[in-house]
Amino acid sequence: MREVQVTPVPLERLASLLTPDRADRLLEYQRRAERGLARRTVWNINSTGEGGGVAEMLRALLAYARGAGIDIRWLVLDGNPEFFAVTKRIHNRLHGDAGDGGALDDAARVAYLDVQARNLETLERLVRPGDIVLLHDPQTAGLAANLRAKGAYVVWRCHVGIDEQNALTREAWTFLRDLVAPAHAVIFSRSQFAPDWFDRQWLRVIPPSLDPFSPKNVELAPDDVATLVARCHRTDDGPPPPADSRTVLQVSRWDRLKDMSGLLAAFAQNARTLPDDVHLVLAGPQTDGVQDDPEATAVLAGCRELRSGLEPGIRARVHLLSLPMADVEDNARMVNALQRHASVVVQKSLAEGFGLTVTEPMWKGRPVVASAVGGIRDQIEDGVSGLLLQDPRDHAELVAALRRTLEDPELSLQLGKAARERIRDRYLADRHLIQYVELFEELLEDGARAVRPD
Repeated sequence: MREVQVTPVPLERLASLLTPDRADRLLEYQRRAERGLARRTVWNINSTGEGGGVAEMLRALLAYARGAGIDIRWLVLDGNPEFFAVTKRIHNRLHGDAGDGGALDDAARVAYLDVQARNLETLERLVRPGDIVLLHDPQTAGLAANLRAKGAYVVWRCHVGIDEQNALTREAWTFLRDLVAPAHAVIFSRSQFAPDWFDRQWLRVIPPSLDPFSPKNVELAPDDVATLVARCHRTDDGPPPPADSRTVLQVSRWDRLKDMSGLLAAFAQNARTLPDDVHLVLAGPQTDGVQDDPEATAVLAGCRELRSGLEPGIRARVHLLSLPMADVEDNARMVNALQRHASVVVQKSLAEGFGLTVTEPMWKGRPVVASAVGGIRDQIEDGVSGLLLQDPRDHAELVAALRRTLEDPELSLQLGKAARERIRDRYLADRHLIQYVELFEELLEDGARAVRPD
């Protein structure tokens, strides 16, 4: 288990973007947090410090919390390939997908719990009675019982799920149920993601948020955008797009549920019906840079194979970027530039807990075309702040939405402007931090109450 170091950032920086009333409310909650959390540590535990929305969100939120005077720390658990194969299996099933088809049986449980036990050896030396521990996603659920027994307040946050449960989601929840039951409270991005056996008194809906000042979202000068985009394209197997071309972009992990290959196939099959200056760019992290995603290498390889089979004229308009992860901030700036450069940003997910890769381009004023799944439904008002795909597997619907934005500059401008305002209103970090403070206050006032099945 390792600790991720986060540099404090003063809350006043965030407050500078808010209306006076919102800024005053944020600073009032800062004072409340300082009083209520004095002499306590707030621990965040997840499975990776780099790559993916959870790590990015933690980096921003912890920076502000530390800047507000809260003793808050971030630990990344130590896993092995067997463990991450099991947790990826759980992740896929929580999205209603069979994944690798492997079993969540006794052997899987042993592989899972062995890693939990090793990590608990470190945690039990660090966590004190009265501390608050935020456990993120299925990888950490098995830590809840021991941390509760030690006298900590335990909150389990699940960032994934689908609105309608099926046999696969129920199988995953059967695996997790007794592991998360000891938590004092649980957090989901949407209430629909939670099975009905969670105690609704201690279930909170807290959507993710965006930090406008992070390297991924900070304003960039046009020259910096051009330079960074050129660097990104050095990771491509082929030549970069012409300087005056337009790009359709998707940024995400190389995860089957993000359906990068589906977007590639849809574009390739319909490229001749789109303006011939339009190129497709699929960008994701280097596959060895995200330790908790064992499927990434195969997904990227599948996209490369699909592109290699295209006729040369279409292949030249498809670009696969594998962005380096050695420097997290540099990686974030590359993504920032790609999103700012894009004519249209797509998120063709088959399932999505929330989708910061939707929030980010919306903040940058880009028109977004995204699947009407999970938390994306909450972010985008269809036809107002973006375009929603009712069936993410329908290539004709996707291409029609792309053509609509590419051929109507006024519509693209209106969608982008409304998108930025929606993120400012609903998805900045002040709302997120305030919701955490309110939950922590309730936990500390009411004492230890378990989230238990009926």
